[in-house]
Amino acid sequence: MQKLARFFKDESGATAIEYGLIAALIAVAIITAVTSLGNNAGATFNDIANNMVSAS
Repeated sequence: MQKLARFFKDESGATAIEYGLIAALIAVAIITAVTSLGNNAGATFNDIANNMVSAS
C-alpha cells in the first residue's frame, strides 16, 4: 500500500512531460512562422519574375 501511495505522490515524470509539451508548442510555432515566411517569399519572387518578364 505504501508503494502505491509513493507512486501517486511522485511527480518527477510530470516535469518531463511538461517540458515535452512546451517543446512541441515551440516547434509548432516555428513551423507555422517558417511556412508563412516561405509562402510570402515565394509570392514576392514570383512577382519580381513576372515584372522582369513584362519589362523585357
